[in-house]
Amino acid sequence: MSVSASAENLSTDAQSCDGGSMCLELALEGERLCKAGDCRAGVAFFQAAIQAGTDDLRTLSAIYSQLGNAYFYLGDYIMAMQYHKHDLTLARTMNDKLGEAKASGNLGNTLKVMGKFAEAIQCCKRHLEISRALGDKLSEGRALYNLGNVYHAQGKQLGRVGQNDPGHFPQEVRECLLQAVSYYEENLELMRSLGDRQAMGRACGNLGNTCYLLGDFARAIRYHTERLQIAREFGDKAAERRANSNLGNSHIFLGQFENAAEHYKRTLSLAEELGDAAVEAQACYSLGNTYTLLREYRVAEEYHARHLAAARRLQDRVGEGRACWSLGNAHAALGNHEKALYFANEHYNISKELGDVLGMATAQMNISDLRKVLGMPAETESPPAPTSDDDSAPRTPFNALRVRRQSMEQLSLIQITPDAKKREEEAEAESKTEIARAESEDNPESFFDLVLRCPSGRMDEQRATLNCNKENRPKPKPAATKVPWPAITAPGKTIGSSDAMLDMINNLQSERMDSQRAELRPAQKKPNKEPAPGTSLPGLRPQHTTRTKPEDDFLEMIARVQGSRLEDQRTELPRQRTEQAKPRPRPEQPQQQQQRPKGTVPDDDFFMLLMKAQGGRMEDQRASIPVKENRSNKNDPAAKK
Repeated sequence: MSVSASAENLSTDAQSCDGGSMCLELALEGERLCKAGDCRAGVAFFQAAIQAGTDDLRTLSAIYSQLGNAYFYLGDYIMAMQYHKHDLTLARTMNDKLGEAKASGNLGNTLKVMGKFAEAIQCCKRHLEISRALGDKLSEGRALYNLGNVYHAQGKQLGRVGQNDPGHFPQEVRECLLQAVSYYEENLELMRSLGDRQAMGRACGNLGNTCYLLGDFARAIRYHTERLQIAREFGDKAAERRANSNLGNSHIFLGQFENAAEHYKRTLSLAEELGDAAVEAQACYSLGNTYTLLREYRVAEEYHARHLAAARRLQDRVGEGRACWSLGNAHAALGNHEKALYFANEHYNISKELGDVLGMATAQMNISDLRKVLGMPAETESPPAPTSDDDSAPRTPFNALRVRRQSMEQLSLIQITPDAKKREEEAEAESKTEIARAESEDNPESFFDLVLRCPSGRMDEQRATLNCNKENRPKPKPAATKVPWPAITAPGKTIGSSDAMLDMINNLQSERMDSQRAELRPAQKKPNKEPAPGTSLPGLRPQHTTRTKPEDDFLEMIARVQGSRLEDQRTELPRQRTEQAKPRPRPEQPQQQQQRPKGTVPDDDFFMLLMKAQGGRMEDQRASIPVKENRSNKNDPAAKK
């Protein structure tokens, strides 16, 4: 979801009242920075937007989505998952099905990278379900693509454990990869029906990689060829480079070395054009191995030398060791045994530095064979085997190692039984309990423990319940049997029955318990647009903010000010002529205004007095309109009279 698309949801009134304008402006700037590639600065603006807050849920949902994506690109998957969950909660609160589908897809991608494949599959399937219910083909295509990615990643992770070759994976890995193929094919057919060529290219590339892992190399070549055509159609050099590299790998496993070499050369050319030094080194390594298989050792030696130089520039010690091993084999095939021995020694030293037991064994065997060819002593000057004094070197005998990688079925694994550990922990806990029990029998402090446990029941009765209303509190249980009680007579009061006495005690105790309870504020009813109670969403500001109650001093000050204004507007009641008492002076008025003459107007003229008093005030507030014909009378004294 884009922040720009939700900008129109904030009205001018809302912006001026709750700071939504500032929140939106900060979010738009964060979105612009993320699109420009500066995700770290974009995250800072998005966080500032959340601090500003807004009551528009769609704007807040867009901020959550963009912030989760920014954290994903920064590699902070924990924060990305948190904000995608906020986005999903908000979408469900608004009953926004399309927003829920997008949030579920983003959350599934994040969980996939974190290795939580079961949860990722659940989120992506929810994305697919909502998209199909809404009839949104584009969203459905994204959901199918995401599901294929999750199953593909799960299969690769399970297959990486044994380091198997393509086509030689366990059944559980094959099932994951077959599921990925199924979803990728659905996505490809849907994109073909929509005519989206770029999405078709992505689906073909993923299908080719998955078929390659399954060992179906002919099918992989077909999909990668289509991917190559679409990449050339759009001028996507990076996708074209990947397609050529994948085609070369597939042709190698089919024994078509000439075709593989052509694709690897094209990969090398595109890597040089794109300035990708790492891919350039990989292409040289693949070309060297391919020409070795073609028995063109001179060309193979040239490409391996380029690979060694690139690995040293990139400080890749693993790649440097492989280049030395390949160069040793190439020189040995060319008859250059001295150079082959030099590179074999370099391979051994690098493998020892890296702790690569298999590489050390391979290098030592090559060194031994080359020394025999050169007529050199086999043992005196050969690299020493690791001894027990060298803690960093492995102690595995070299004759037990093989050059080819071993599968997981050939390894002896240590079985860890959690049940046995659990039984040991239970036995240990039981023994500790028995020891503590034996100590408590002879310990006088156990009496105090008993005393503490007894009043705990009474304290629990006085605890505060979490119910907001007193009606929902559990009522005390009545006594099972009624015990007769004699009448109690007190001066002026008599309690005549046992039931009345028990009721009185119950009421008194319940009032004391109620006075000790902690009351919870009742949950305020929120508008329909706001999330359900219990959800904590950062940056959300309620539409109707509750105003705090003014202080008592402030209320008294307002009363005094308003009271003086009311007194100024009051009119004294007329007094009778026979009344000798002075009129009641008005508070907070000047002294000359308080000394008024006695009443001279009869009671019948009371309303006339009111009209004169109020009329004078009204006349003071009138604005007179100048009239031309009356200007000549202004200076006439007779007119004033």
